[in-house]
Amino acid sequence: MFNQVLLILFSIVFIYCSISVIYLFVFSVASKFYKKTIPAATYLPLKKIAVLVPAYKEDEIIISTAQNLLSQDYPSELFDVYIIADSFKNITIEKLSTLPVHVVKVAFKNSSKTKSLNECFRQIKDQYDVALICDADNMLGKGFLKNINSAFLSGAQAVQGRRVAKNNDTPFALLDGCSEAINNNIFRKGANALGLSSSVIGSGMAFDFEVLRDALANISAISGFDKPLQLKIVQSGTKITYLDDALIFDEKIDNSDAFKQQRKRWLLSQFIYLKEYFFRGFSYLLKGNISYFNLAVANNIVPPRAFLIAGLPILCVVTFFINPLVSTVSGLMLVAYIASLIIALPKELKNKSLLSALIQLPKAISLMIFNIFRLKKAKQVFIHTVHTKSEITNPLYKIHGE
Repeated sequence: MFNQVLLILFSIVFIYCSISVIYLFVFSVASKFYKKTIPAATYLPLKKIAVLVPAYKEDEIIISTAQNLLSQDYPSELFDVYIIADSFKNITIEKLSTLPVHVVKVAFKNSSKTKSLNECFRQIKDQYDVALICDADNMLGKGFLKNINSAFLSGAQAVQGRRVAKNNDTPFALLDGCSEAINNNIFRKGANALGLSSSVIGSGMAFDFEVLRDALANISAISGFDKPLQLKIVQSGTKITYLDDALIFDEKIDNSDAFKQQRKRWLLSQFIYLKEYFFRGFSYLLKGNISYFNLAVANNIVPPRAFLIAGLPILCVVTFFINPLVSTVSGLMLVAYIASLIIALPKELKNKSLLSALIQLPKAISLMIFNIFRLKKAKQVFIHTVHTKSEITNPLYKIHGE
């Protein structure tokens, strides 16, 4: 009886892992067939763009961020930068006031990007065609706004830029950058290659101004606001286009404490929105909206890579004593999973530095697993990641940001 229960339990785990690995492998391979659908050249007329930067206690880096955004090779009269300053020091506000940016001062009992963005929209009086959301630590690569303009002139209504590592100065930062690159290829490139909407990342994403304002007005998320946002965008059939040539630099976490806090926030939003949109996702699938189902269910039901890296070898060993055939298939799944990661990892990141950084992988995996037991306490708390990098130091992409 005990063996039968154990077999059923591991059969469920086996099926779940199998579906997850097949999904990741298919999208990883599909990313190799991705073709740019948006020309890189700038077309006329130029769209007017609002760059929105929700920032919470980012005094240390916000000036350098603002200066980078203002340096874009795009007519200054056709884009405005809005710094949404939540809990900033007075001296930082004074420094920002010397720059040609709009400073929107906010203060909330429980801060969130959604609240900041909605307040900013309430205060904006000018008319814009496109709204671009950036994080306070983000810096735009050369030609980013031109790429956004080209996309919208070509008919796009929602786009996601390619977020890359601003720094790779520690093993954790390097692993974080590799994780982002793999996500870009699987969930964005791969999705577009299969005719589906790209997922968004929370920054470096641009939308029709009015569409974004209306969508955000009905979102009150504390964590992971980009997940319900992308669903509101695609539910009407709008496709989110991934722009591989539009680089946006994002600071990567450089220590285990920051990694733990960041992943806790990501895990929390994944579980919350899987539960909230699970049945709705299937209803949209029956209506033929595969992109909605993919973003609402498939993206969220696939476990974090750390769980599969830890779980698949364990599954191979345990099932060997229950059913050797299942153990063999589990081994093949492990091989397919590793292959999907290798395929999705850009070749410029496959270097000696990565090999040395992999030493930290067991620690990263353990932190991810332990985070599961801390999610309940974090549910109603805004988890802030502290940023300190005021320039692009990653030699792999630095030239694109100069």
